[in-house]
Amino acid sequence: MNDLRDLYQDVILDHYRRPRHRGALVDANRRAQGFNPLCGDQLTLYVRVKDGVIEEVSFEGSGCAISTASASLLTESIKGKTEREAEALFDRFRELVTQDDVTPHPGLGKLEVLAGVREFPVRVKCATLAWHTLRAALAGRHEPVSTE
Repeated sequence: MNDLRDLYQDVILDHYRRPRHRGALVDANRRAQGFNPLCGDQLTLYVRVKDGVIEEVSFEGSGCAISTASASLLTESIKGKTEREAEALFDRFRELVTQDDVTPHPGLGKLEVLAGVREFPVRVKCATLAWHTLRAALAGRHEPVSTE
């Protein structure tokens, strides 16, 4: 079990130190801002959707290791998915990080590395910030998302 926990920590640290898809997406047609006042995490999520499919996604901002790793993993996980598939992935991810008795869904892939945050309720907001921001971007909401 410690080996698995170490592997999960390594993946989180890798995505924190070298986040994927970081930076503004110039031709994004959806965008939203998110803020976690408790931890100070803030990000802007950029999404390019064409015919209901997420063609490209990126983010910029600053945050703790969990928040940054989650945003990086989100960008890898939703690219190429339909908006509906991204919404379903959000729901499965939220269950993973908030419910003790959930069995990991095979479609979560690397996102499972964040399952341990459920043991630290204050960190759940860090892990889900990018996901709530994605939901706002897909819905076309313009007001900033807050975890409070």
